[in-house]
Amino acid sequence: MTRLFFDCDTGIDDSLALLYLLARRDVDLIGIASTAGNVPVDVVAANNLAWLELCGRTDIPVHIGSATPLVAELMTTEDTHGPLGVGYAELSPSMLSPSPLDSADAWIEAAATYPGELIGLVTGPLTSLAAAVRRDPGLPHRLARLVTMGGAFHVHGNTTPTSEWNVAVDPEAAAEVFDAAGVQPPIICPLDLTESVALTPDHLVRLAAAAGSNPVECPDAGDELGLRSVADNVLIRHVTDALRFYLEFHHAHDEGYIAHLHDPFAALVALAPDIVTTIPARVGVELTGTLTRGMTVADERSMTGEPNARIAMATDVDAVFDELLGTIAEFARSFAPSGNSDNAPTATR
Repeated sequence: MTRLFFDCDTGIDDSLALLYLLARRDVDLIGIASTAGNVPVDVVAANNLAWLELCGRTDIPVHIGSATPLVAELMTTEDTHGPLGVGYAELSPSMLSPSPLDSADAWIEAAATYPGELIGLVTGPLTSLAAAVRRDPGLPHRLARLVTMGGAFHVHGNTTPTSEWNVAVDPEAAAEVFDAAGVQPPIICPLDLTESVALTPDHLVRLAAAAGSNPVECPDAGDELGLRSVADNVLIRHVTDALRFYLEFHHAHDEGYIAHLHDPFAALVALAPDIVTTIPARVGVELTGTLTRGMTVADERSMTGEPNARIAMATDVDAVFDELLGTIAEFARSFAPSGNSDNAPTATR
């Protein structure tokens, strides 16, 4: 079993990343750190708990991080992910409670329990991990691998002209984590690559068909905004409703009727790093620039120091979708047809 600790700001694409990790039978998900970002931290935790309860995985602890970034005021992006962070999906509130252990201490405990074995995956701001490193500077050296989604190096930002969302929310945290690189420098999955992992309605058709969900629905840009799924598979229904919001967001911003799967891609890289080609670089984060705060700068020629990261630059996008859709579809097949009520899977790991 691959032991993994997941830190996220759930989020539509974080939700897909979580479902992918839950679907992987060879992954032991040690815990989930809820970090403020796409939505406030209490909403992030509620989303994580709701997904776990829906999937029958109440054994996985959910931890809560700081309500604010290290220095800046929190900014959230409900316009991208919906008022509750999961688009149009209407998850049943969980009866579970979060762990009393906060996200930073959960990072420390997980790395200490599985030294040299634990994979860390961060798909939100790096606030919780940076707080953990402040408390325990040796933490990065106990990780087998760290993968983060964030940054923009040779492309425009998606939050400011020069910055990507996760880094822009907490630039100080990103700077501290990159400066504290362990024995194996983290793999950074930036916008340069993640925006090529663009889901289309055809992918949702493939997912529903492979899951045996009925009817097989194909969202379209001409549909009424907010149209809801009537799929009989509860997981496919929630995924379709979440992703429809994301498709509409990208379409409204003239990017096409697509959805960038930044976070599920990073989850796949965490488990199968060979799927990407990387380059070593010394990565720094601009903290003071009036126009460039949150910008990630890659020194690929070691002009400012030895590499502290590996930047993912290329992948086989078709293989990525084959893996993500196939794995989630197989997982969804374990959910009984449920009409319009939530049923836990009929078979769990």
